[in-house]
Amino acid sequence: MPELPEVETVRAGLADHVLGRVVAGVDVHNPRTVRRLPGGAGQLADELTGTRLRAAVRRGKFLWLLLDAAAGSDAPGAGSALLVHLGMSGQLLVRDRLTAEAGAEHPHLRARLHLAPDDSGRSLDAEAAEAPGVPVVLDFVDQRTFGYLATDRLVATPDGAPGGLGAPDPLVPASAAHIGRDLLDPAVDLDVLARALRGRRSAVKRALLDQTLVSGVGNIYADEALWRARVHPEQPAPTLSARAARAVLESAAEVMRAALVAGGTSFDALYVNVNGASGYFDRSLEVYGREGEPCSRCGAPVRRASFMNRSSHFCPRCQRRR
Repeated sequence: MPELPEVETVRAGLADHVLGRVVAGVDVHNPRTVRRLPGGAGQLADELTGTRLRAAVRRGKFLWLLLDAAAGSDAPGAGSALLVHLGMSGQLLVRDRLTAEAGAEHPHLRARLHLAPDDSGRSLDAEAAEAPGVPVVLDFVDQRTFGYLATDRLVATPDGAPGGLGAPDPLVPASAAHIGRDLLDPAVDLDVLARALRGRRSAVKRALLDQTLVSGVGNIYADEALWRARVHPEQPAPTLSARAARAVLESAAEVMRAALVAGGTSFDALYVNVNGASGYFDRSLEVYGREGEPCSRCGAPVRRASFMNRSSHFCPRCQRRR
């Protein structure tokens, strides 16, 4: 599943390639992609067509595009957003229209946004002819169909800070308002978060995965963060010292920053950036997926244990349960 670094890589790609463009049309190929909209594909098309993509914003694993009404359009515009959740296997791919239409469609294409360059009235065909290398198609590809697209109203953040990384607006989509701030958010307070972590009546790894506490940490980076902090994944969160709790959070932030530099973690073709490039952080993982291999710190064999229908990977010597 894409975690924070993968989603941030996608957000940055969208910010580079599609902001300022106007949605000229929407094609939905699978109704599950718009299952959160009562009006389905028609509602998505009605509420997006004629809007300008103003900003690409992320909080945790949630990604949204802020919308403005383009000049001369009666689209909803300001006060709404296109919310994108990648689910288990979702991808957003940006391509120029000629390239997209010349080749075979991706077998898991679920929705396509046709993007005009601006609100000047130029047609997509005119743009493609003038600049064939300019990306004007945004495809949502999703093999397992757990991801979704939805338009959503924006609500104010309780603390008045920006809703997420990518825009200064103190606004967040209503359906994502319950999600906690993530560890790369400039507005997050690590001391407050460490106290909240110690207050959870669960094992520390389960608490780290609670998206209402801190968003964006998934199974891979939780294992890597706990290894760096030398904390066993099953250690009860209330038994952590204040110093250990902060170390876990700082380690999670460090490992995600390192993953961002590498473009995220790719184990197969499911995760790619908006240009189709894979990330390479999987080459730097210390424990995740390395059962039986020697710990790079002490040499003990890495162990794997069942955890919430998934797995935990840890070093039994470096990460002793207390």
